Amino acid sequence: MTTLYLVRHGETVDNVNQIMQGQTQGELTEEGIRQAEQLAEEMRHVPIDVFVASDLKRSIDTCRIIARQHGKDVVTTPLLRERDWGGFTGRFIPSLKDEVWPDDIETLEALLSRASRFLSFVRVHYPDRRVLAVGHGIINKAIQAVFFGKTMREIPRMMNAEVRVLEV
Repeated sequence: MTTLYLVRHGETVDNVNQIMQGQTQGELTEEGIRQAEQLAEEMRHVPIDVFVASDLKRSIDTCRIIARQHGKDVVTTPLLRERDWGGFTGRFIPSLKDEVWPDDIETLEALLSRASRFLSFVRVHYPDRRVLAVGHGIINKAIQAVFFGKTMREIPRMMNAEVRVLEV
């Protein structure tokens, strides 16, 4: 059985400014770096075989900070990218409340399918290993929804640099 330590990236500039980041690269704030360093310290004695991150900068940077404690490199995958928010990307989140969703937002079905493919990727490539994977709020929620057979709404929101453990 593979142990998956699912992590959300540290706080970003756009998190603070309530901007819909989607699949933009993102930049960690000083607090985001501190959060990643704190998680790295907490996980210092946890044996991790593989470090995987979304191919977006905010996740790679978070994962590298954690992996540094273990002397390991980071593997990246687009399967862990945040949901593509299409025309909502870069917009101020509170202003989107009553807006009609544009057609270019990644569908829930596509998101859940990508989450399922990520779980399969981990099982196939890292059987019986301990994998720390740094993703994003919505894709991590989708991964957990698929894993637990629940709806996205049933999965509690992950805070920045939070870790949840799944035995996949």
